[in-house]
Amino acid sequence: MTNADIHKSLLDSLSGGICAVNRDRVITYWNKNTETLTGYKNSDTVGRCCRDDILMYVDDQGRGVCENECMATGTMNDGNPRSMEVYAHHKDGYRVPVLVRILPLKNLDGQVIGAIEELYDNSSKIEYTHKIEELEKCALLDSLTGLMKRRGLEMNLRTMFGVMHRYGWSYGVFLVDIDGFKRINDLYGAKIGDAVLKMVSKTLLNSVRATDMVGRWGGEEFMVIAMNVTENHLQTIANKIRILIKQSGFFAGADAIRVTVSVSATVARSNDNVDTLLKRVNQLMHQAKSSGKNCVSV
Repeated sequence: MTNADIHKSLLDSLSGGICAVNRDRVITYWNKNTETLTGYKNSDTVGRCCRDDILMYVDDQGRGVCENECMATGTMNDGNPRSMEVYAHHKDGYRVPVLVRILPLKNLDGQVIGAIEELYDNSSKIEYTHKIEELEKCALLDSLTGLMKRRGLEMNLRTMFGVMHRYGWSYGVFLVDIDGFKRINDLYGAKIGDAVLKMVSKTLLNSVRATDMVGRWGGEEFMVIAMNVTENHLQTIANKIRILIKQSGFFAGADAIRVTVSVSATVARSNDNVDTLLKRVNQLMHQAKSSGKNCVSV
């Protein structure tokens, strides 16, 4: 085994993703963990410029991270490491939270010849994995998206009121509805429609905390039940969900498939029950749709 093979094997064994670029920002290395994290294979990326709409980092407001200055370029210019929590574009279209750390790549003479990007999965998976195991036992998972079914959400809403009345904890409930989903199905067929539902569900799951309950309410409608959320938090959380889904997308042939969502949100009140809470959040959704869609109503 050559030294190059040994180095490649070592890099592939690391827990994080590794991507290397040269001074022209052309990708020269892409390890297996980066493939797992992003869905893009080594053959998809090596030799391409990182500007070529591959990972397309955005922040939690949907703003392009590299629009002013590419982080890798900044590190190559001044030699200083950089790190940032961003949302990367997965090959399947959804957004995935990653922690990116960028280091200068130097030759034996100490000259900067490129940059190394370390990518780490930034989602809290331990609690989510435990949650999934419990849900699977109860057969409460939606087979298409892997999210909780409506029945599971209704059970959690009833439990929520018990906890709220006993401990005084606050809860926020968010309804997320894909705009114009029927048009997607009519134009591209059910297979692409299913891919859109999967994309939205994964981006939605990655937009909230691991402790929040996320499920498919029905059809193209999703729900989030979030603990310790007050009225002051509703707008910020709802807009984060809306923007990150808007920033997601994938290609069906030559067509870029992107969707927007309308989001309604409310907090559970002490005099609420499940029916009154659902009535209010549905009325708010009607307001969001009537306002032109791709908007938030809280």
